[in-house]
Amino acid sequence: MPTPATLPSDEERTMLRDSVRGFLAHHWPAAEAVDAAADPARVASAWRQLAELGLAQLCTDPSEGGLREVLLVMEELGRAACPVPLHAAALLNLSGVEAPVLADMRGGGARLAVAFAQADGDPAAGRLGSDGATVSGEACFVEAAAAATHFALLVPGPAIAFVDAGSPGLVVESTPAMGTTGLSRLRLDRVAADLRTVDTGRVDDLVTIARLCLAGRAIGAASRAFEMAVGYAKERHQFGQPIGRFQAVQHKLANAYIALQGAQLSARSAAQQHDVRAPAWRLFAAAATVLAATTLRGVSLETQHAFGAIGYSEEHEAPRHFKQVHLDVLRHGGARPARAQLAAYYLDGPDDGTARTMPEYDLGPAGNAFRKEVRAWLDEHWSGARRAAHERLTFKEREYNRDFARALGRTGWIGLAWPERFGGQGRGAFEQLAFIEEMERAEAPRAGAPVQAAMLQVYGTPEQQARYLPEILRGEAIYGMGYSEPDAGSDLASMRTRAVRDGDGWVVNGQKIWTTTYWGDYMLLATRTDPDAKPSHAGLSMFIVPMDTPGITVKTSTTMYGGSFANVFYDNVRLPADAMVGEPNAGWKVLTGALATERGFIGGGIVLKVARSFELLCEHIRGAVVDGKPLREDPLVRERIATLAAEIEAGRQMMVHCAAQVDGGETPPGDAAASKVYSGELMERFGEVALDILGMQATLSEGSPGALLRGRIEQHLRHSLMWVISIGTNEIQRSLIAQRGLGLPR
Repeated sequence: MPTPATLPSDEERTMLRDSVRGFLAHHWPAAEAVDAAADPARVASAWRQLAELGLAQLCTDPSEGGLREVLLVMEELGRAACPVPLHAAALLNLSGVEAPVLADMRGGGARLAVAFAQADGDPAAGRLGSDGATVSGEACFVEAAAAATHFALLVPGPAIAFVDAGSPGLVVESTPAMGTTGLSRLRLDRVAADLRTVDTGRVDDLVTIARLCLAGRAIGAASRAFEMAVGYAKERHQFGQPIGRFQAVQHKLANAYIALQGAQLSARSAAQQHDVRAPAWRLFAAAATVLAATTLRGVSLETQHAFGAIGYSEEHEAPRHFKQVHLDVLRHGGARPARAQLAAYYLDGPDDGTARTMPEYDLGPAGNAFRKEVRAWLDEHWSGARRAAHERLTFKEREYNRDFARALGRTGWIGLAWPERFGGQGRGAFEQLAFIEEMERAEAPRAGAPVQAAMLQVYGTPEQQARYLPEILRGEAIYGMGYSEPDAGSDLASMRTRAVRDGDGWVVNGQKIWTTTYWGDYMLLATRTDPDAKPSHAGLSMFIVPMDTPGITVKTSTTMYGGSFANVFYDNVRLPADAMVGEPNAGWKVLTGALATERGFIGGGIVLKVARSFELLCEHIRGAVVDGKPLREDPLVRERIATLAAEIEAGRQMMVHCAAQVDGGETPPGDAAASKVYSGELMERFGEVALDILGMQATLSEGSPGALLRGRIEQHLRHSLMWVISIGTNEIQRSLIAQRGLGLPR
C-alpha cells in the first residue's frame, strides 16, 4: 500500500513543475499558443515530446509519479494554454488493461485520445456499441482528435476499444466550442477495433479521475490569468494612481486568490488521496470537482473584469484561459455527477444506521495517533452525564467550564505546542489540528489562553513566564483581550487608552469595547504609552491586568448570538512595572505577532465547527419527512448539501495547508488571512442554507418547543457574524491578502 513517504517528494514535484514549465515556455510560447493550438502538427509534436519526457508513464507506478503528478502537469498545460490531453495516458495507465499500442504511447510513438461516450456523464457525449470486433456509433467532445494516432473508446461490456485514427469507417468532425478549436465528434461505422475488457467498477473511477484532471488544467488556466491580472493592477494607472491601490480592486483580487487556493488545495489533496489508495478518495475527488466548477468560472469572470477592455482582445492571453476554464469544468458532466455522489454519501446512507461523518484527512503518523488519544480521553472525560448537564445550559453559560479546563490541564495538552522549557510538549502543528478537530467533534468547551501564552513565551520576562505560564498550563487561568475602542474599533493604531508612567508603575485610563472574555482572570490590554510617536502604532504597549484590580468597571451587554460582551472602563488603574509584556512602545510587534499566531489556526477552528454542524444537519435531513416525502430526496436539498460539502472540504484543506506551513517554520499572513476569511463566511453561508432547507422550524431557539437540533442552526448563524469581524474584520483581511500576499500597492 503506497504511503505519503513512498510517493514523490515536494522537492521532486517542484523539479517536475519547473521542467514542464521550462519545456512549454520554449516549445509552446504564449505568443504562439492560439495559433499552435489550431495546428494539429504543432499539437502532435508537443504531445510526442511531452511523452518522450516520460510524462505518459505517470500512474504506472505511484512511487515514480501518480495522479498528484499528473495534476501538476495538467496545471502547467492549463497555464500555457496547451491542449495536449496528457491525462489520457494516465487514464489508460490506470484502466487495468494492456494493449500493444499502450507501450507505444508511453514511449511517445502513439498518441491516444480517450472518449467515454454514454459513460461520460454528459448526455450529449454520444453512444457507442460493439459486436466484439468492430465499433459503431458516435463519440463527442473528443480532445485533440486531429493530432491523435489512435482512439481509446469506452464501449458497453465494458471494454476499451483501441481504434487506429486512419481506420476506414471513422470520420472526425471538428466541433468548435467557446470560440476555439480542439474538440471533435467521432462517427464510426463498423470500425475495426482491438477490444480489451475493463472492470465494471473501474469505469466510474476513470471518469471521476478525468474530471479531476480537467479541474487541474482549469486551475492552471485560471491561475495564470489571475497572476496576469495582479501584475496589470500594479502597473495600470487611472486617476493618477495604480488601480491596484483601489480597495474594490484589491478585494476583488483577494477573493479570487482565496477561491483559487481552495480549488487547488482540494484538487491536489484528492489526487494524493487516490495515490495512497485512501478509501474516501472518490469523495475527496467529488468535492474538488464541485468546488472547481462552482468557483473557477467566477474567478475567470472577475479576472476579465480586472483587465477591463484590454482583456477583450484575442491577442491577449486572458481570453484563451477564460475559454479553457469554462470548457474544462463542464466536461464529463461537470459538477452534476460529483454533486450526486456527495449527496448520496451524506444523505442516503449508510444502511447500518451509523452516522455519516466527513472523511478524515491524513495528519501524519504523530497527528493520526494523537487524534485517537484525544478522542479516547474525551469519550471518558466529556461524555455521559457530565456532557449532558453542560448541554442543558444556555449558550452563554456554555462559554467556559472551569472543571473541564482543569481536567484538561492535567493532561498537559493545553501546552501541547509549547516548547518543553516552558512545561509544554513541543508537539507539531498537525497534532494541534488533531486536538482542535476532536474538541470540536465533542463540542467541548474551550480552555487555555493560546495567544497570551505565545506572547509570554516570546516577549515575557523570566519572572512573567514563571508566574503566568504554569497556571495557564494547568487550566486555571483564562484571559480576555482588551483591544477595540470607541471610534477606533479594530484600528489599533488609533487607540486612545493611555498608560502613563507613575513612579515604579503605570496608571491606565480609557475604555475598551466588545470585550468577550471580560469574566476571565486577566485582561491582555493594549494601551498607548507614547502619544507623540510616529507612526502612531509605534507608541503602543501591552499589559497583563488582573481583572480584580481597583478602578476597573465592567458593563455587560448581551450579544445577538446569545453570548455576552462588555464595555470595560479603566479609571486610574495602577499597574506595577512588571505588568508590561515586552519593551515600552513595542506593543505593536507583540500584539500583531500574537494575532498572527491565532489567525494561523482560527480558520481551522471555524471550519471544524461548520463541519460538525453540517454532519448534524445531514443526520437530521436523513430522517426528516416533509409533506409525506423524505426531505433527503428533494433535488434542491441534495444540490445544496453537496455544494456545502465541497466548500467545507476546501476550508479543511486551507486549514491543513496553514498547519503544514507552521510546521515548516512560517505562516504567510496572506494564507492565514485567506483561511480566516473563507471559514468565517462559510459559517454564514452554512447557516443561511440550513434555514432555506429546514424552514421556519429551524429559526426556533434553544428551549423553544419544537426547536430543531436544540436551536443550534439559527444560533450558529447569529454567531457566525462574530467570526467575520473578530481578530480583524474580513475586509481588513482582504486588504492584507492583497497588499502583503499579492504585493499590491498600499
